[in-house]
Amino acid sequence: MTSSTGLRPGGRSARIQQAVHASARRLLEQRDRAEITVPMIAADAGVTPSTIYRRWGDVNEVFADVSLERMRPEAPPRETGSLRGDLVAWAQEYLDEISTEVGRAMLRDVVMSDDSSATADGTKKFKCAYFCRVQIDVILDRWADEAIVDGDEVVDHIVAPMVYRVLFDLEPVAPGRVGVLVDQALALAAS
Repeated sequence: MTSSTGLRPGGRSARIQQAVHASARRLLEQRDRAEITVPMIAADAGVTPSTIYRRWGDVNEVFADVSLERMRPEAPPRETGSLRGDLVAWAQEYLDEISTEVGRAMLRDVVMSDDSSATADGTKKFKCAYFCRVQIDVILDRWADEAIVDGDEVVDHIVAPMVYRVLFDLEPVAPGRVGVLVDQALALAAS
C-alpha cells in the first residue's frame, strides 16, 4: 500500500495523519522500533488499527511516511552567489541531516518502504528522490546560464556517494570532501 506522504490532506484525513505521525514519533522516542506495532500506534493516536492498515499497510510504511514528512524541504536551497557555492552549501546541509542517527534511521525507513506514487503516465515517482531532486533543480535553474552539470550528474556524483556511505555504516563523507565531490561533478560535466 502506498503511503499518503505526497498528499496534503485536509479535514479528518489530515487529523488522522497528524495523530498517527505524532504517535509514531513519540513511541520511537520511548521504545526500540522493533517493539512498536500498528495497534500500539493506533491506541496512542486514538484511531483504530484498521485505519492505519488501510492507509499505510504496515508499521514500516508508517515509519517511512513520518520520515518522508521530516525530509520534505521547508525552504529553497540557500543562495551563495555561485553555482558551485550553492551546490556545496546544499550538499553539506543534506549530508549533515542524513549523517545524524535520526537521519540514518529516516533513510533506512524510506528504503524499507514503498516510497513511491504513480504519476499520470503510470510510472513511479519516488518521493524521497523527488524532494532531493527538486532542491537540485532549483539550484540548477538559478544558474541556468552557467550550469554545465545536470540533475542526474549531481545525483550520481554528489548525492549517491553520501547516501551510500550513510546507509552502509561507513564513515560519512567528511565535510571537507563535499566540495571535492562538487568539483569533480563540475569537472566531469565540463569535459
